[in-house]
Amino acid sequence: MDKIKIIGGNPLFGKVYISGAKNTALPIICASLLTDEPVTLYNLPILSDITSLNLLLKQIGTQIEGRQEELNGHITQTFTYCTAKPTSLIAPYDYVRKMRASYYVLGPLLTKYRHVELSLPGGCAIGARPMDIHLNSLEQMGASIEIKNGYVVADIKDRLKGAHIVFHSASVGATCNILMAATLAEGDTIIENAAKEPEIADLINLLRKMGADIEGINTSTLTIHGVDKLHGVEHEIINDRIEAGSYAVAAAITHGCVELVNANPEYLQCPMDILQKTGVSVKKTENGLIIDAQNTKLQGIDIYTDYYPGFPTDLQAQFMALMCVADGAAMVTESIWENRFMHVPELIRMGANINVHGHASAIVRGVPKLSGAPVMSTDLRASFALILAGLAAEGETIVNRVYHLDRGYERLEEKFKLIGANIERIKESD
Repeated sequence: MDKIKIIGGNPLFGKVYISGAKNTALPIICASLLTDEPVTLYNLPILSDITSLNLLLKQIGTQIEGRQEELNGHITQTFTYCTAKPTSLIAPYDYVRKMRASYYVLGPLLTKYRHVELSLPGGCAIGARPMDIHLNSLEQMGASIEIKNGYVVADIKDRLKGAHIVFHSASVGATCNILMAATLAEGDTIIENAAKEPEIADLINLLRKMGADIEGINTSTLTIHGVDKLHGVEHEIINDRIEAGSYAVAAAITHGCVELVNANPEYLQCPMDILQKTGVSVKKTENGLIIDAQNTKLQGIDIYTDYYPGFPTDLQAQFMALMCVADGAAMVTESIWENRFMHVPELIRMGANINVHGHASAIVRGVPKLSGAPVMSTDLRASFALILAGLAAEGETIVNRVYHLDRGYERLEEKFKLIGANIERIKESD
């Protein structure tokens, strides 16, 4: 497996172009299954997760045409998807095991083609992420569902039926899946306690362009009036708020100054508020944000992850790395996933002072410096946290198992090198 080598100590200066949002792109690609007409998507990030999902859709029978082009100052991808007639309604284990978000084919295939067989998904090992909300909701809408040999097998006789569904937690995945399923259902579907992330709003905007009738965008109650048919569209994906937040921490932890071009401040209010409380300057620009931590004495700040618009769980590990070199103590509380502190032992290997209490909270006491060390990444966001620690540390850091990074951060080494980081990828054959 590839490794990434970092020599720490360089403040970062310059511009980082923020890519299209991975967490938007994945459900929106699957939404193309709701119509037999072409759907063209712009600003798709160049990531292994996109490649994996495209392979799955090709297995289903989707015709895909793609190209790279310049958009908003950087190279991005455009793909056109057309599922005129699926050749398979099975999402096999070999495809789904690579990426949990493959489950987004469940709602679209079931509502349009009345049958789907989905291997139980894989993805990052950050704790139990059951599909019970998805499956129970579809059963409320009239689906017959059973688990056979590691597969979810779902059928409907005619059309899904509108239902009043109340989620026991504001699941992004379930909101996307049931939202897509409901667009072609008979009657009205109401989803209460729906997730309100910007990625949900982008999906709703796409579905509305396709002809869906949806009320309640940006609220926790969505009402979907089912329609008979959806049509093809063109749509530009929003930019990635998690990538933007990650590079904001990179500027802060190295005491540099970085402009995040294409970052949307509206989607980053909570994490940027936290960053400012640490002493870092955050300024809006015409094109995004400038993060300036030159001559800043970082202060430890407590963090509590929560559903949007709260602090995103996908930035918890990165901000914990920042607190490792801030003055004072900070409590980091993870309220979304029960096993998302697996980066802690690796940060401790680098000299961090962290005490974990149970599965939900950790006390981070800042140290004057971290020391480079060989470390092992465990999931996507934890991998970036170790990169950040390596950028701030003295000496050499080797981050192993970096295939996680390729799932969610586009051209990571290239972007870091352009702002002054001493970073390189070591190929397995090197």
